[in-house]
Amino acid sequence: MIGKLTGTLLEKNPPQILIDCHGVGYEVDVPMSTFYNLPAAGEKVSLLTHFVVREDAQILYGFGSAAEREAFRQLVKISGIGPRTALSVLSGLSVAELAQAVTAQEAGRIVKVPGIGKKTAERLLLELKGKLGADLPLPGVAAAVGDAASDIQQALMALGYNEKDAAAALKALPAGVGVSEGIKLALKSLAK
Repeated sequence: MIGKLTGTLLEKNPPQILIDCHGVGYEVDVPMSTFYNLPAAGEKVSLLTHFVVREDAQILYGFGSAAEREAFRQLVKISGIGPRTALSVLSGLSVAELAQAVTAQEAGRIVKVPGIGKKTAERLLLELKGKLGADLPLPGVAAAVGDAASDIQQALMALGYNEKDAAAALKALPAGVGVSEGIKLALKSLAK
């Protein structure tokens, strides 16, 4: 029904903002990723919206990008994920991070979002598979390097190193290193 709002930003009270559109003030709930990119109060703002009508409320959700709104719409289609939880997910993870988590089926990244438990995260990953992240623009080389880094980090953690030490060792590795060579180099740097 209401797909976009353009007007003057009157108030910012996270996660809600107030937009004046030609004398009509719209209260809009936004994810924190959109909130941080908003201009100062009194400035012009334009947001894509999603309108939710419930028995007890009519709520407008606003987004800074079409990708964010589409991710929100995919999330609310999942059983057990309401608009508030979807907003929480998009506040805790960017659309790109969510898409990467879905592509890699990493429930651990999603569980870090407040209000998301292990079962909900697994259901979310299952439902979004093929819908979000399938069109993620990752060149083959970047994906391979990302996979290698992930494999190296998992190997280091399996050997007993904590996540912080493993991440620090990864930063010291040369770009484009293979998994086996990367593990060797990382172990050398960690042994110092």
